[in-house]
Amino acid sequence: MSKYFGEFGGQYIGEVLKPALFELECAVKEIIPSEKFQAELLKLLKTYAGRPTPLCFAENLTRKLNGSKLYIKLEGLANTGAHKINNALGQVLIAKYMGKRKVIAETGAGQHGVAVAASSAKLGLECEIFMGAIDVERQRPNVFLMEQYGAKVTVVTSGTKILKDAVNATLKSWAECSDTAFYVLGSALGPYPYPDMVAGFQSIIGNEIRKDILDIEGRLPDVLIACCGGGSNAIGTFKPFIDDKVRLVAVEAGGIGDKPGENAVRMSGSASKGIVEGYKSFFLQTDEGQILATHSISAGLDYPGIGPELASLGRSGRIEFMKAYDEEVLNAYQEFAQNEGLIFALESAHAAAAALRIVPQMDKNTIAVVTMSGRGDKDIFITAKSLDAENWIKFLKSECDGYEY
Repeated sequence: MSKYFGEFGGQYIGEVLKPALFELECAVKEIIPSEKFQAELLKLLKTYAGRPTPLCFAENLTRKLNGSKLYIKLEGLANTGAHKINNALGQVLIAKYMGKRKVIAETGAGQHGVAVAASSAKLGLECEIFMGAIDVERQRPNVFLMEQYGAKVTVVTSGTKILKDAVNATLKSWAECSDTAFYVLGSALGPYPYPDMVAGFQSIIGNEIRKDILDIEGRLPDVLIACCGGGSNAIGTFKPFIDDKVRLVAVEAGGIGDKPGENAVRMSGSASKGIVEGYKSFFLQTDEGQILATHSISAGLDYPGIGPELASLGRSGRIEFMKAYDEEVLNAYQEFAQNEGLIFALESAHAAAAALRIVPQMDKNTIAVVTMSGRGDKDIFITAKSLDAENWIKFLKSECDGYEY
């Protein structure tokens, strides 16, 4: 396991959490490699999470874009609707092996929270999810689902009321109850050993892509494209290909513009090095080190930092970063829905937007793979309002009229 990726990563945390992190480090080194744990996790991934997920040939868009062959990794078909279940199952299972009675987690778009809540229900652990007030408002369906799985959803009203504040609240709670609770971190960031552990669980995405594309095409893809917030989906897609001659493209949230507060562009923007939430990486921050406000149409990509391994790979040039604006994302959402019958999550639609740019520029004998990290059911209150406002508002009003308060 790597404590640092170049100069990024590390374990910059208060003394109160050092015993919990040391306990976790020991557990990760002992539990994850064991035959018993690996066998149980594999069984859960197959019979509960629904792995492997398909690699789908996008025949219609391949023809329409007139460029490379385009394939789509359908993580949205995994149980709970996104790639988050890969990591959630792994960490909740570790918690159970460690004898913890409760898991706590942060969530932004809600998919990680849903996956942790579902995994906790499956494995019989108590669950509490911390979620920023703004994300609670725009992802109400996922809040409802977490509660149906039996989780307690704690609304975070401090700071900017989004993912970074949910992370802070979860860390604070963990400091108070680490003897009985396990913190299930949702992305490949935070203090060591989380970045390595999460990347390990999510690498199943890239490993399955590798196997399937070799079976189908007899060779590796020329380009892999994945959306990138904190980075669990991106590093999970890319990690098995780091040493191969494959172009790796991570797509950040361009939001509504290029001014501070209008986007969440770190690696292809104006982020600077800093230490936040226990690790060193690139963050959107002021000269004084204050974290800047961010914006994205997708709740899962508005995080102001990025995982340390991705930061290192981006700085070295191994991973190429680009951005997609909200308007492009909505266009890609419709293009893939109308041409391939797939409703992308808004996070994943950032990768889809990049694919619409990249694929037409490639030769016809090349191969591109885009990871659909999740499906877009959760975003209906955003996408419907953006794409069909009049009818959506009319529907909501009619529904509200039928309620008795």
